[in-house]
Amino acid sequence: MRASGVLMPIFSLPSKYGIGCFSKEAYRFIDDLKQCGQTYWQILPLGPTGYGDSPYQSFSTFAGNPYFISLEDLVQEGLLRTEECEACDFGNNDRYIDYEKIYRNRFKLLKKAYERSRIEEDASFQAFEGQNRMWLEDYALFMSVKHSFGEVSWDQWDEDIRLRKTDALEKYKEELKDEITFYKFLQYTFAAQWKRLKSYANQNGIQIIGDIPIYVAFDSADSWSHPELYRFDQNGNPAAVAGCPPDGFSKTGQLWGNPLYDWEYHKKTSYAWWIQRIAYCFQLYDVVRVDHFRGFDEYYSIPFGNTTAECGHWEKGPGMDLFRHLSEKLGSLNIIAEDLGYVTDSVRELVSNTGYPGMKILEFAFDSREKSDYLPFNYERNCVVYTGTHDNDTIKGWYRNISPQDRRTAVDYLGNEKTGLDEIHWDFIRLALGSVARLAIIPIQDYLGLGSEARINQPSTIGENWKWRLQEGELSDALLRKIRQLTELYGRK
Repeated sequence: MRASGVLMPIFSLPSKYGIGCFSKEAYRFIDDLKQCGQTYWQILPLGPTGYGDSPYQSFSTFAGNPYFISLEDLVQEGLLRTEECEACDFGNNDRYIDYEKIYRNRFKLLKKAYERSRIEEDASFQAFEGQNRMWLEDYALFMSVKHSFGEVSWDQWDEDIRLRKTDALEKYKEELKDEITFYKFLQYTFAAQWKRLKSYANQNGIQIIGDIPIYVAFDSADSWSHPELYRFDQNGNPAAVAGCPPDGFSKTGQLWGNPLYDWEYHKKTSYAWWIQRIAYCFQLYDVVRVDHFRGFDEYYSIPFGNTTAECGHWEKGPGMDLFRHLSEKLGSLNIIAEDLGYVTDSVRELVSNTGYPGMKILEFAFDSREKSDYLPFNYERNCVVYTGTHDNDTIKGWYRNISPQDRRTAVDYLGNEKTGLDEIHWDFIRLALGSVARLAIIPIQDYLGLGSEARINQPSTIGENWKWRLQEGELSDALLRKIRQLTELYGRK
């Protein structure tokens, strides 16, 4: 079955209080997706973010981002008052998120809601605690201790709690009991609101494509509470860290800094942690896109302490052994393999053996210097085509900035000399929708025909990413009708 959908992060939704969340605007966006004939909504990772605000560097691979909790829902539940929310400064620009103001004000409101909730008496909260004990206890303790140390990374905590000595764990659990319950309350509230939103999407024929990073952040509950899963030295520092070698995104490579997995340990446990992680993901999403899939075949190892990714080397990953275990325990999995970057024959073989669809990016297709696997005539049906991803410029921004030779290649392929910059995005959208790819996903910015000002992320940069937001009323009825017309024209509904 041919299908299509839209890529838009939760934080990019319009909403009243500074950042996209699970508010009424999210439900309205689902209505819009249904109206224009879409069957998928792809989002970015939902985890809680810290410095840099990247959803790919989260404090937990299991927890949800408290920023996405709808304050309006808390008002309806009697836990907040509208005037309390409106008295806070969340920024005055509806187009871009002001994360500093969100951080300074949103947690104050959430703390008020918690203090009024009497949550510990709630039977459903108690059930949530029991159902999520395998990650919730460590996460809530981690965040509470982190807060008590002024938010510094866990490797800067006092040695006793940094190394999780039994006496220290008991001491902090007692001293920070109320704070720990607060973080549990946030996760309970997040989960309840997300479950309602996802159910509404499913009831309206929309499936959610989630997104998970292959790695966890160093400063996370995962690496602090389970150091045995990672390649740490005797001092608790990573022996090496993750990233990508120099490429078209960055001349010095991408130094992500995530700890690398101890794959030998994972193999000895029959990949128990990975089975837990993927099983949990399918409680949250209908489809899971796994970022940096090639890292399961080979991963790039950069010596800890290096300031760029130029001196790393490739090491062998778990390969099909991991996916055989996942299949045996969890059955057939609806996974999208993010197989971008420098793709070797062994990566292609791994993706083929799993049966998961890979990704095709039209912005990668028109390099005039070489032949491209991303040109649509090379596609197989079992793939997902995008005009671009969250890491790419918008189609209009990309087209404006590519070389004249690349633009000539694109124009020759499209066969449309007359299209101007104002309409060029529609040519690429048609190219994606008309391809043989089983699924086509278009970023909402490309449907809107926006330029580089609407870019979500520029890899290897910090400070101006993850901020763009859709504005109220921007998805007009005329635009939704046009999207539906093209969706039906190319047999994707």
